[in-house]
Amino acid sequence: MSIAHGRSVAFFRPLRLSSTATQPCRALTQRPTLRRTYFSIHHPDPPPFPETQDRILSAAISRVPQHGFTEMALALGAKDAGYLDVTIQLFPRGVFDLINYHLVTQRLALKDTVQFPKGSTLGLGAKLKTLTMARLRANADVIHQWQGALGQMSLLENIPASVKELNALSDEIWYLAGDTTVDFSWYTKRASLAAVYASSEMFMTTDTSNDFSATDEFLDRRLRDLQLLGDTLGGLSQYLGFWAGNSVNLARSWGMRM
Repeated sequence: MSIAHGRSVAFFRPLRLSSTATQPCRALTQRPTLRRTYFSIHHPDPPPFPETQDRILSAAISRVPQHGFTEMALALGAKDAGYLDVTIQLFPRGVFDLINYHLVTQRLALKDTVQFPKGSTLGLGAKLKTLTMARLRANADVIHQWQGALGQMSLLENIPASVKELNALSDEIWYLAGDTTVDFSWYTKRASLAAVYASSEMFMTTDTSNDFSATDEFLDRRLRDLQLLGDTLGGLSQYLGFWAGNSVNLARSWGMRM
């Protein structure tokens, strides 16, 4: 399958970080607020975030550009949302819960960020490229803090959840691109795209080009080199190798004990 070059035509509505006004302290409640608005036969609806956690994490995300994915951002988020600092104990995984919130909410927002017109003549490859780049651009506001997030994601206790979410993102992109095949290639195609996304995301943390044009070109090369459907076995090995090697080295570079 050939991959379309250049930018593809689609309608973009980026999910922006919103500032959260300080609110009075309120009683803790646990009601789900995030739901998937469509059904995928491949992927069940993810567990929604309870309302209290959603309020705090949403507020904390707006603090990430300045404070990073840190306990400080969590504490400030709790305060901004009108809760006491002690409520950050609701997050047993600490800052990884904040990282995971960003991953999940941006994945769920992708269906609204990119919408292809009815009757679009774009091929599957072009749609995959458009959706993948749109998800990468959703990191723009926090990209200068993302290496720290990758370090946290690569800790041994966080790798299973990180890989699971990467799998979910790959599945989401294929689904939104219109892939409906259900055979052995279903697994390898998603592993291949996951490998492409992971390497592109890491490249983006060092990208200083205007509007991340270098990342766009890097992604295009990776998709063409991998050819997705034609080199799925190589994609699978790259995908597994990324988490087995690169993520561990990244964590060590950040002084984290492995």
